[in-house]
Amino acid sequence: MTTPTNPRFNHTKYRAFPRVTLDDRQWPSNALSKAPLWCSVDLRDGNQALIDPMTVEQKKQMWALLVRMGFKEIEIGFPSASQPDFDFTRWLIEARQIPEDVTVQVLVQARDELIERTYEALRGVRRAVVHVYNSTSPVQRNKVFGLEKSGIIDIARKGATKVMEESKKFPETEWVFQYSPESFSSTEVDFATEVCNAVIDVWQPTPENKTIINLPATVESAMPNVFADQVEWFCRNVDKRDCITVSIHTHNDRGCAVAAAELALLAGADRIEGTLLGNGERTGNMDIVTMAMNLYSQGIDPELDISIADDIIATVEECTNIKTHPRHPWLGELVYTAFSGSHQDAIRKCLAQQSEEEHWDVAYLPIDPQDIGRTYQSVIRVNSQSGKGGASYIVEQALGVTLPRWMQIELAQHIQSASEREARELSSDEIVAIFRQAFMPRGGHYELSGYQTEHDSLHHTIQATLNDGQNLITLHGKGSGSISAFGDALHKTTGLDLQVVQFEEVSLGEGSDAQAMAFVQISLQGQRFTAAAQDGDTLAASLESIVTALNIAISQGVKAA
Repeated sequence: MTTPTNPRFNHTKYRAFPRVTLDDRQWPSNALSKAPLWCSVDLRDGNQALIDPMTVEQKKQMWALLVRMGFKEIEIGFPSASQPDFDFTRWLIEARQIPEDVTVQVLVQARDELIERTYEALRGVRRAVVHVYNSTSPVQRNKVFGLEKSGIIDIARKGATKVMEESKKFPETEWVFQYSPESFSSTEVDFATEVCNAVIDVWQPTPENKTIINLPATVESAMPNVFADQVEWFCRNVDKRDCITVSIHTHNDRGCAVAAAELALLAGADRIEGTLLGNGERTGNMDIVTMAMNLYSQGIDPELDISIADDIIATVEECTNIKTHPRHPWLGELVYTAFSGSHQDAIRKCLAQQSEEEHWDVAYLPIDPQDIGRTYQSVIRVNSQSGKGGASYIVEQALGVTLPRWMQIELAQHIQSASEREARELSSDEIVAIFRQAFMPRGGHYELSGYQTEHDSLHHTIQATLNDGQNLITLHGKGSGSISAFGDALHKTTGLDLQVVQFEEVSLGEGSDAQAMAFVQISLQGQRFTAAAQDGDTLAASLESIVTALNIAISQGVKAA
């Protein structure tokens, strides 16, 4: 046993959360096949958790994003408790900002005067959810309110009655009632069900006019499988199950808000409340973006537009003043980035084989980053931990060619050296510049000025002209091909035993204006030198690459004639 440094760090003052007796649970065998009903609470629950709550203008900005993403239910505030929330509610209604297919939701405590104020804020709305709640957990009953269970039920029943009575004053509006036993996750499941049944008895929902019963993990107190058991027990035992929409509102105290919500759907829930990127009290609300992308990655339509990832991040940051962590699931800046050499190599190889017609199957990339507006240039980034794959991928994207493996290996050495020297990540532009400096340097001892070739069935002959900066030098050579003939010509002229060890050429396009690129590795005096060249003439590119490799060799000490 390790002795804690802090004597107050003592696990024995906590107790395990009680399990739910549910020996025949069904949720582990279920599978998700469709998106839930979504309700964004960014403008209410997310807003109340901010150091500086949103202004009305910021709320307008967030509202526009939520509508654009496709949310059909949006909790817009707590108008009876906040004047800005009241004003924002009135603006939405009076300025006719609520689309026909969008329903607004407002929160209110089970108190008469607050319920009356809520309906005043909603006057004239086409359709709205009035969400009433009261706390039900033992700690709230015993230490906050000092009430027995009957007192808690009485509060819930009276609040439900008041909500229903006030709605009758506004018959022009289509009203939907929602009830939350706050701290459901910390309430005895049989008592939470009893409270909800009391509310259901007041509202008398039907299959055509359903009531929403929202089950909050107000504080996440147990593993997500325990919460799933609670939800399944509730769905089995609640009255009029076919007349209610079971909604879930999880928090992230244990880091499992998304997992708890997903398992709750397996357990029978229909609807999910949460916020974009998980903003909310303490560790936050359930992150709708993460859950929606989880569904998307499994081939399920999330029924929300997450493809506008950058707009989502920008708006949430602007409205909440909270930066998005670079490792945030799915949308973080570094989520689709590989620094590891082996990861980069695997991604590069998989991308080269991935076709549009087949299911996505790329190592280390659970989805195609392009689906949410990310480019492949951001997928592979290079630092001192990276191998040949990453740098090669970046150069290949810039040049539009695939580098030979032997060139990839040499490039990796140059990149790693530069990264270690700079002690930082290298940008794409820097990597391409290093490639060009290492393998396509400008200038040099020789420059190819021109050439002519002839060939018969046995031999190729070449006459080429080199410029050494002072004189034009004419070369003659013979070989089995133009490349070997040029090597023979260089040997005769320079006296150097030059051999072409590796050679590849590739076209960079089609038609008369297409460019060609050649890659070469030569051997001189027991050393190898690698170079590349680009030209509109395929053979010229090949010969220039050899001359460049010779120039690199000379710059490193090999003596020319």
